[in-house]
Amino acid sequence: QVRLVESGGGLVQAGGSLRLSCAASGIIFSINTMGWYRQAPGKQRELVATIRNGGSTNYADSVKGRFTISRDNAKNTVYLQMNSLKPEDTAVYYCNLKQLGPDSWGQGTQVTVSS
Repeated sequence: QVRLVESGGGLVQAGGSLRLSCAASGIIFSINTMGWYRQAPGKQRELVATIRNGGSTNYADSVKGRFTISRDNAKNTVYLQMNSLKPEDTAVYYCNLKQLGPDSWGQGTQVTVSS
């Protein structure tokens, strides 16, 4: 069983920055993909960014150039550095782990960007 614990959300003004962290514990295989998804009120959950254990990354077009995903494999931790935040980035951000077996999800952390 895998547990994902997120931290780092909060309230920030437009143009500001936040850094999210997600620590995974439990049975973690060496080959996996960690990532961040978000869900705004009334909208479906959407991909923000993912990173494979080898370091290759994928970003949603809406965050390219503003967000950076990274990971520390030794700590089974993934980070999301969010810069130049916009009000439309307001959402609950969820950490995700894909490996052999079903996906694992964190409990979510709220990010609110005021205009």
